Amino acid sequence: MTLILTSDAFENGGEIPRQYTCTGEDRSPSLAWENVPANARSLVLIVDDPDAPDPAAPKMTWVHWLLYNLPPSATALPEQVTTAQLPTGTLEGLNDWQRTGYGGPCPPIGRHRYFFKLYALDRMLADLRQPGKKQLEAAMQGHILAQAELIGTYQK
Repeated sequence: MTLILTSDAFENGGEIPRQYTCTGEDRSPSLAWENVPANARSLVLIVDDPDAPDPAAPKMTWVHWLLYNLPPSATALPEQVTTAQLPTGTLEGLNDWQRTGYGGPCPPIGRHRYFFKLYALDRMLADLRQPGKKQLEAAMQGHILAQAELIGTYQK
């Protein structure tokens, strides 16, 4: 079975509605997943934009959201999820605005792609004290059992 990540806010490859962006309410979309491997011990969610700042000449990947140590028993995150609503044990990393939590699409130019990536790991990660993406990915290395991806696009 393949790990699957979906949202009822947009289809894979589809446009992310305005309310989930900086030009709207900047709230996180609902996410749901299924087929988490039975031996998974934690989940990681990374949301990023590889098209920054300009899709015609990308120079960096902008990180929008980092969550780790989600329990493998969790199957979804509600729309506009708050820290208090995250599943027990979930820890947050710093996005590229240097804050925790979701930061929605806010492309300066052109249509960008936003990758919502869910990873099932064979262990819990240590408390990395609000890591950035590179630190989180380094901690995950060698422990990924499965991964799923959901891509949305947005242009101001």
